[in-house]
Parts: sequence; structure tokens; C-alpha cells
Amino acid sequence: MHRAERMADTLREEITEIVGYELEDPRVQSVTVTDVRVAENLRNASVFVVVEGSEKEIEAALVTLNRAASFVRQQVALNLNLRYAPLLHFARDTVEENAARVEETLRDIGLDE
Repeated sequence: MHRAERMADTLREEITEIVGYELEDPRVQSVTVTDVRVAENLRNASVFVVVEGSEKEIEAALVTLNRAASFVRQQVALNLNLRYAPLLHFARDTVEENAARVEETLRDIGLDE
């Protein structure tokens, strides 16, 4: 396993804890961290999240997470004893939504029987 992959796994666990327990904003209560991808140089990390709710609630949660990214980064650095934590970029994970849409389409055309 490459260093970036190990860092991504560790970051996913830590960010999940921080978002779930340390951010007290109600807009991020329904956020689930699904994946983290770290650049090879370990300077940037994309954090993919699933948010339950309407489109408006999803957008509000993403804006809140991106505003809190520096706090989350600081907590990650402290908790993992890192000299330099990667910049965090929160993004919506649409894999589950796309899979559900494909399943629905297959059901509609009669291929999923």
C-alpha cells in the first residue's frame, strides 16, 4: 500500500470522528464520510461525503464543511501528530445516487428481474 493510500485511510477515520463528534453545526449532522483521496505529494485531500436531505440541505452542509475545513485540518494534525496535514476539500459523493438511478432505470425497462 502506498503512503498516500495509508494516509487516506487514516484521514477518513479521523475526519469521520471530527465531523461526527466535534462539529456541532446541525447542518452537518447527517453527513457520512465515504472516501478520502490524497494527492501523491500529500498536500491535498478530497473528502467525499454523503448527505441526507433535500438539495438545499445538501448544499448547505457542503458549504458548512468547506468553511470548517481549516478547523478539521487543524484537529487532524493535532490528533494524528502530523507536522503538516493536507488541505481538505469536501465534495459530494454521488456514487450511491448514480447506482440507485441505474437500478431504477433497469427496473423501468424490465432488465432487473
